[in-house]
Amino acid sequence: MITLKNQYLTVLVNEFGAELTSVKAEDGSEYVWQADPTYWKRHAPVLFPIVGRLKDNQYSYQGNTYEMTQHGFARDNQFQIEDHQETSVTLLLTENAETLTKYPFKFQLRVRFELKDHELGVRFSVKNSSDKSMLFSLGAHPGFNVPFAGEGGFNDYFIRVAPKKAYQRIPLKPPYSDPNDLQELDFTKPLALNHDLFDSDALVLDLKGQQTTLMLANTHNDHGIALSLKDAPYVGVWSPYPKQAPFICIEPWWGLADTVDADGKLEDKFAINRLSGEQQFDAGYQIGFF
Repeated sequence: MITLKNQYLTVLVNEFGAELTSVKAEDGSEYVWQADPTYWKRHAPVLFPIVGRLKDNQYSYQGNTYEMTQHGFARDNQFQIEDHQETSVTLLLTENAETLTKYPFKFQLRVRFELKDHELGVRFSVKNSSDKSMLFSLGAHPGFNVPFAGEGGFNDYFIRVAPKKAYQRIPLKPPYSDPNDLQELDFTKPLALNHDLFDSDALVLDLKGQQTTLMLANTHNDHGIALSLKDAPYVGVWSPYPKQAPFICIEPWWGLADTVDADGKLEDKFAINRLSGEQQFDAGYQIGFF
């Protein structure tokens, strides 16, 4: 386990999956979900090279069929520590014999965590290590305790989005997305949390790459988080249903689950990212803790 620390926060990151596992404030308050398997056994997995689920857990590429389960394999692989300082760490995953049976591309996936004052920056870079075109999706899945400091309950929390406006919502017909049936979700005012919001899985907002901040806060104390995105086309908000889970995930995505009408070909996958030979894709987000 890797520790990052400054005068305000102590952060733990696991090399397995490059997963953020803890963010504690000076007063001992824990912000990150602690992976109680009764509800969900993960903290903040990295989603690569797919986001969500494939139809029948498989896809085809250049005439070959590959099997891959939900959210891809990065979260279940050991990363190498490339650089570790007191307030930052860079972790690296590259292709191996096992990944090549699921995903026929050579890649370098870097995840960098950097702590500055009350903020944790998370940066991703995906490099195509070959001279052939590469297709991929990428996402983050951080879970946050609700409540943060033991005060109040799930229904005392709300999410506020800036800029304030109505956002297009891409509905899920679990577990697939349906971008042809866009709906509207009003964020001109805070969205009060309740478990029934997630009866059809995650709330997926189409951000259209606009700089956006989602704030998770409550009516009992001043604790909260603000997750800021500069370039993510989508963000998912999720909590397990019908379980009454004491956490919420705010998930920046550069990709989506297969659509309800997907043909199974990776080349045709909705919202897929493409990298030409030896090129690099950079993305990320920041979380402010208060």
